[in-house]
Order: sequence, then structure tokens, then C-alpha cells
Amino acid sequence: MDWQTTADTVPSSFITEAQVHTLGKPPVTGAWREGDPVGERLFASIGALVVESGDELPSVRIAYESWGTLSPAKDNAILVLHALTGDSHVTGAHGPGHTNSGWWSAIVGPGKAIDTDRWFVVAPNVLGGCQGTTGPASLAPDGAEWAARFPYVTIRDQVAAQIAFSDAIGIDRWAAVVGGSMGGMHVLEWAIMAPERLERIAVLAAPPVTTADQIALNTVQMEAIRTDPAFRHGDFYDELEGPTRGLALARRMALLNYRSPTELNERFHREWQSDISPLGAGGRFAVESYLDFHGNKFTRRFDANSYITLTESMNSHDIGRGRGGVAAALERITARALVLGVGSDRYFPYSGQAEIAAGLRTGIRQGEPYRIESEYGHDAFLIESDLVGEAITELLAA
Repeated sequence: MDWQTTADTVPSSFITEAQVHTLGKPPVTGAWREGDPVGERLFASIGALVVESGDELPSVRIAYESWGTLSPAKDNAILVLHALTGDSHVTGAHGPGHTNSGWWSAIVGPGKAIDTDRWFVVAPNVLGGCQGTTGPASLAPDGAEWAARFPYVTIRDQVAAQIAFSDAIGIDRWAAVVGGSMGGMHVLEWAIMAPERLERIAVLAAPPVTTADQIALNTVQMEAIRTDPAFRHGDFYDELEGPTRGLALARRMALLNYRSPTELNERFHREWQSDISPLGAGGRFAVESYLDFHGNKFTRRFDANSYITLTESMNSHDIGRGRGGVAAALERITARALVLGVGSDRYFPYSGQAEIAAGLRTGIRQGEPYRIESEYGHDAFLIESDLVGEAITELLAA
């Protein structure tokens, strides 16, 4: 296995003691900071942004990557929007500036479902993120990190930033806007907020609203970070130690939401990590070691404040808010639509995608989602490349 991939994009597997020892001491933050290697990032300024709360960000910069060539008519552009722990590095190798290889390299590239020989593909890092776009780890006008002062931003605020970003790079209309999980929330808002600016949408493993159950799951992750003594109310950037234990614990909780019981049970059973018994002798079960390793690995590429900011954004998600409800909001969508759900998804269950598909007048599956049966749960939209690729190919041909 390539250990430069994220846990989201590969099946669960045993962790060796050698792999554990490769991690070393975590940084205070895994955010990309000014002065770090740029890698494949490009940057666009969108100026000031007033968010729904009324707070203002006086200057917003969007980090993004692109692949392929924009046609003279500018009619072949596809916007790819990432999930909570993703970033703009959709495809490509790891290296300076990119701690992981691309999270969707099996879907985006020459000859693939989103064929970069045909399409001009753009992926921005989300507002509030930590990989180059303005977020809590970015410097505020006073020269210190925004940290906990960063405004509360909603999914709609993030889409407003993406619309301004589209203006900044000269794209008036997208041939498709594609996203999964949190990115799928953004896709829905795009289709409602700016229907004239996109032809197709792909909503992958995302709900129409974040339910109370989902908010509850998200809230305990945020509390895991906040209760780490090293969090210091978000002001940890100048310290020797960051809230890595809390962030790693939040990631471990999230992985349980992202995967299915079937996968964890069949891959790990009750196996021990080593010869030391976990039954009172100080050893660990193999599944414990898996979660611990990927939780700690996550701290090398993410920021604790950003995790809270983006999780709060996901909790804000409700396409029916102020629009007369979900059904009325879905009626506004005019783009040809693919809605994809995963039968084993326990984070954003298939019923949410069924509700979206049933409310659309423009779905390519006539009121039904494209259903994937997979042992991988929510993360299937990142792992089941052949099935997801077939669905996206169907959309792009529509």
C-alpha cells in the first residue's frame, strides 16, 4: 500500500509496527503555511467577502489546481469540490507541497471518467480550509493567525466564495460541478444559488440537510479537539505542541462514520496487533491500531481550527433553509443531475440521496439515485472508482 494516500481512498488494512514508527512527532498544525513549497497550487484573490453572519473577511485567497486545457468557447470546464478532509490535490503524486497523492486520481486524468484530454478540470480548496485557501491558519490583517477568530462560515458562504472564484478565473458557466460528501453539499447549493452557471451536477453521498444525528456525530468530534489542553482556545500556533491528540481522536471518530461495520468486521475480526494480548496484558486489537495510526497520520496534513470550522459549516447545511423547505429548494434546480448514494453509508444514509433524487425534475435516473453496493460505507465514493466512474460518465454524456 502507498502510505502517501489518505485513509479515505483505500480499504482498511492492518498496520505494522514499522509503519507506526515512521510517523515521528506531529507538527503543531498540518496546515499549508506561507513559505511552504507551493507544489501544484495556483492562487486567485476574490477580495472581501461578507458571510451570512454579517462578519467580513477583508481579503480572501483561493488555492486551486487545474488539469487539461480550457476550450476557446470556455464550454468544457468542470468544477470538482472536495470533502471535509480533502483539498485541491485531486490527482497527482505526493511531493513537495503535497503530503498525499491525489484523492481521486482514479477518476480524474487522461482517458478516465473525467477525461482531462477533453475537460478542463478545476479544484479549489474550500473557504475555511487549511491547504492554501484563507482559513483559520491564515494570517489576519493584524499579522497573527485568524485561529478561533475566523468567522463562522456556512456551506452557502463557501459556495459564494466559489462563485467569486469562478469569476476571478474567467469561467462564466461550468459544464459540470461535481462533489462528494461536503463537496456534494456545495454542489446542491451551487445548483440552487446559481442555476444559470452550470449545465450538470453530480451529488455524491451527500444529504439535503444535515440531520440531528449527523450533527451529534460531528459535535463530539469538535469537542474532542476543544478539550485537548493543547488547543488553548484555538491559539496554539506559536506553541511547541498543538492539539494533535484531540485532532487525532476526532479523526478516529470520523473514520467509524465513514466505513461500514461489514468492512471493519471482515478485515480485522478480533485479531491482535501483535503477540501481546489486548485482554489485560497491554496489547491492542488490530482495529485499534488501524484507527490510531490514521488518526495520528491525519495530524500531519490538517489543522485543528480548520477541522472545527468546516465541521460547523457541514452542520449548517440545509438546502431548504429560508426557501420553503427541501422540496421547494430542489424545484429550483435546472441542471441535469446525477445523485449517487451508497447502500452501506451510515454517515449520510442512502435515504438522503433518495429524497434528493425524488425531488429533482432533471435527474438522469428519473427520480432514482445511482445506488452503489459496497462494503466501504460512506468512503465508497472515493474507493469504488469503477462504479463511480461509470455514473459520472453517464452524466457527462447526458
